[in-house]
Amino acid sequence: MTLVLDPRQLAAIRRHGEADYPAEACGLIGGAVEGDRKVALQLVPLANQRTDSARNRYLIDPTSFRRAQERLDRDGLEVIGVYHSHPDHAPAPSAFDRDHAWPWLSYVIVGVDAGRAGDAKSWVLADDRGVFDEESITIQERKAVWQ
Repeated sequence: MTLVLDPRQLAAIRRHGEADYPAEACGLIGGAVEGDRKVALQLVPLANQRTDSARNRYLIDPTSFRRAQERLDRDGLEVIGVYHSHPDHAPAPSAFDRDHAWPWLSYVIVGVDAGRAGDAKSWVLADDRGVFDEESITIQERKAVWQ
């Protein structure tokens, strides 16, 4: 699978990571599956509800997740991924990320060093939950079509 992001979406994920620094930023990615591509169509930024260790952990509370999922459902989209930032760390999943992830979803992680967003990578948890595999990201601008 490949995750397809619009350049504006990637920029928004980076801005969210910078805005929430030094805490982790987080949000959902809504979209659709088109063949072997997960196409991101909407980001839902969420507040990191973690009251301890917010610098290296994030928590999406169940009520916020449900509301975001309902919003995506209304728009005919499904949750295809989650994004979060790693303040002053590489954009690679931690053991904590693996323990709390769901297979199939794309996990986009952006590294934010000293308040400046850098590289972003996408990861998918294997079905046996043993490892994350890096997923390719295709940056593709979408053109609005007005009818």
